[in-house]
Amino acid sequence: MPERSFAAWLALGWTEDHPEAWLARDAAGQACGWYSLAFPERENTHLAYLSPLVGPAYRRHGIGTGLVRHAAEQARQRGRTLITAESRQGSPGEAFARALGARRGISDACRVLQLKTVPDGHLARLRSQAQAAAVGYSLMSWEGPVPGRYLVQVARLNQAMNDAPRSAEDEGQQWDVARVREDQARVAAQGLRYYTVAACCERTGELAAITQLGIEPPAPDCGFQELTVVARTHRGHRLGLLVKVAMLELLAGHEPLLERVFTGNADTNAHMIAINTELGFQLLDHWPSWELAVAEVLTWPASAQGRGGAAPEPPGARGRRAQS
Repeated sequence: MPERSFAAWLALGWTEDHPEAWLARDAAGQACGWYSLAFPERENTHLAYLSPLVGPAYRRHGIGTGLVRHAAEQARQRGRTLITAESRQGSPGEAFARALGARRGISDACRVLQLKTVPDGHLARLRSQAQAAAVGYSLMSWEGPVPGRYLVQVARLNQAMNDAPRSAEDEGQQWDVARVREDQARVAAQGLRYYTVAACCERTGELAAITQLGIEPPAPDCGFQELTVVARTHRGHRLGLLVKVAMLELLAGHEPLLERVFTGNADTNAHMIAINTELGFQLLDHWPSWELAVAEVLTWPASAQGRGGAAPEPPGARGRRAQS
């Protein structure tokens, strides 16, 4: 992430996660590791989402283990019973999770679409196929915040994401207008150019499907897919494919420097993966999730908190979010 986008994520989280961050320094004061720990407050109040990182030069000295134990104590103080994290498959992070005895959960797959590889006419053919199945639906789009008249409907579509595969430990998020507005505040703080394409049911006037994508101005060659969902009562009309094709066509006119689009789905989300495959997305890597019981971590000996003088300390105003 560019600095502005990263700082906003560090301060705000995604949707009401209320994160805090801790920094580890060695005896000379050099930063050697850190972690972000997020505490969802509406649902999943038994969970703490952990993102730890140790600098490559400082690994295999117990610092990562110390960070996880320190995070577990913060989670205990907040009444959380389970820590969950993710790592790229085959990375040092996966080896670290296995060494800690973490239990593997659901896995996400990251895919990338290289726009220059899309054959001429391919999107037009897909749009034609989708439109044939989507009679009675029309498309609309906007850039930036959700127009006020659509806030309730966008909240309803976000709620429909609870049908997507997720870990057995995860409760589905409950969406309302306040949560949509908080998500928009995160987008604004990150400074994203943010695009939305929606399909509208002409008979009822309601939004039936939506896709959203953000681009970080310092890196205009990359786009990052966010929400794509079709309301349950409108499925079976190829609306998922239709809105995603329309998004790519929209970006072709608004983002001339865009070269690639990234997306992620649970490995078991066969329907959305099939749509992405039709569009030309290629598998990049897998990101399994990992779970550790807080009580289990706190039984580790205190000596597991790292060697070489490393100890976590709060990173200051930039890293910790004021609670509201």
